[in-house]
Amino acid sequence: MSKPLLQLAGLGLVGFSLWKLGSFFFVPLLLLALKIALVVGIVLFALWLFKRNGDKGASDSKTGPA
Repeated sequence: MSKPLLQLAGLGLVGFSLWKLGSFFFVPLLLLALKIALVVGIVLFALWLFKRNGDKGASDSKTGPA
């Protein structure tokens, strides 16, 4: 009866220590990935914004159908 209980306790202890070790390494990596995604998103938004404004000016200068 005590052996399954001790196995469960050991598994819980190993799982808890792996969780703490993983969070120590993976949380900073996750935050770094979010920062990179934010910068890439801002750059793509700026490119889209400039391209959209550039297209408006280019279409106004073209001669339209008579």
